[in-house]
Amino acid sequence: MSGRPEDAAAGGGERQVLIERLYVKDVSFEAPNSPAVFAEKWEPQAEVQLGSNARPLEGDAYEVVLTVTVTARLGERTAFLVEVQQAGVFRVRGFEEKELGPVLGAFCPGTLYPYAREAVGSLVAKGGFPPVILAPVDFNAVYAQSRRQQQAAGRH
Repeated sequence: MSGRPEDAAAGGGERQVLIERLYVKDVSFEAPNSPAVFAEKWEPQAEVQLGSNARPLEGDAYEVVLTVTVTARLGERTAFLVEVQQAGVFRVRGFEEKELGPVLGAFCPGTLYPYAREAVGSLVAKGGFPPVILAPVDFNAVYAQSRRQQQAAGRH
């Protein structure tokens, strides 16, 4: 899948995914128990949630939004909660309708993830907390699992 503008100019039936724009759609950071949590031993339980959605725009353009939510707790108390919606407008060309799912549900979120990960880390640091390093994510596996869950739900 190409992301180079010069490939788009070449035209033809080549499969292409072009990044038109990347942007932060929404950001939220909460530290409801600060500054008290700063005095506690820092051994948080962290929970990371990922989600994505895509919607068609004009022509062959799609907006894809990746939502990354990280909640850190010390015991029963929330140390911080950060949510980033990293978005992009992608031009998707040369794919059949049935092939769009993996492109919009795995490839595009995978492209957005490094930007979301950086935003999460920056917000947590600005909140006065130790660094958060989010692990790499296999969005192909995440997409496949999501499809299996949807299919299983459809059978019941």
